[in-house]
Amino acid sequence: MKYPLWLLGVVCVAAQAAPPVYHEEDFARVEKVDTHMHLHGELPKFMARAQADGFRILTINVNYGDFPALDLQLRDAVALRNAYPERVAFAATFDAKGSQSPDWLAQTQRKLDDALAQGAVGVKVWKDIGMQWRDTDGRAVMIDDARFAPIFKSLADRGVCVLGHQGEPRNAWLPLAQMTINGDRQYFTEHPQYHMYAHPEWPSYEEQIAARDRWLAQNPRLCFIGVHLASLEWDVARIAEFLRKHPTASVDVAARLVHLQLQSVAHRDQVRAFFIEFQDRILYGTDLANRDAASDAAFADEAHAAWSADWRYLAGDGKLTSEDFAGTFRGLALPRTVIDKIYGGNAHRLFPRAWRADHH
Repeated sequence: MKYPLWLLGVVCVAAQAAPPVYHEEDFARVEKVDTHMHLHGELPKFMARAQADGFRILTINVNYGDFPALDLQLRDAVALRNAYPERVAFAATFDAKGSQSPDWLAQTQRKLDDALAQGAVGVKVWKDIGMQWRDTDGRAVMIDDARFAPIFKSLADRGVCVLGHQGEPRNAWLPLAQMTINGDRQYFTEHPQYHMYAHPEWPSYEEQIAARDRWLAQNPRLCFIGVHLASLEWDVARIAEFLRKHPTASVDVAARLVHLQLQSVAHRDQVRAFFIEFQDRILYGTDLANRDAASDAAFADEAHAAWSADWRYLAGDGKLTSEDFAGTFRGLALPRTVIDKIYGGNAHRLFPRAWRADHH
């Protein structure tokens, strides 16, 4: 059948106006990276699922009481990276406890050097700085404290990315009944030590964010990833403001995608525009963690379910609901070019030594 030339022109314009998108059935075929997981043990079933679903992993060590001791986390991370060099990379961390001690800095730098020599491709700094440690005079130890400056200068000099979790979701400073997400309500009920509404003796939400921003201003060469949407998850405009203010920073969406889904109920276009504008500075991640080796099969199923659900939101355009809040929202149907960056391209650029078979 022949079509009039004017109709062919309309078709061409429409094709240009609607960039190609992925579909649900493309999920396993697209190579992806989950840049924020916490893996413990050997996990053969999970690793098989990750490969089947097209995922590479960045497992992140963190000084968290719910996880194994830091030396055990490092042992497991190195073992997984050595067993699956094309599939697993890891980020190290350090313990800020006792950082006022004269020998703390040298000991910490030695441990970080050792972790980097064993293959770490990044370093995590956690919310314990700002929310857990005090000096002997009672002052809260914040991330912009001068004692940490030599560590971050050394990492900047070597081009090592720092993954920063400063503060908490803004919900942490609200009463349980006022929290916007059911998952936050559950987490802070189970972890009351981090429900900052009940702990006014620690710096406020805005003070946590301000300390982080001062620190980044002091380290303009530092490769920085503000995990959990830089603790600005409640408003894409605030995240955008942060990224414009700190041009070397990126963010990941780990455990905070639900907050963007909530905003998508009424403001889908704004959320979608945020992803498109900052497509080079957003990384996909989940924050999923397994508790022990016995949970391997269940964890593999949990990861597959989470990965699939997130793909439907970011790549699809169907109507969706969440157990975390009332209302419906649509998938963002991000262009393929944007999905490719968020799900892999940005991670490979920021962690060029990760997921390679030639590690020794």
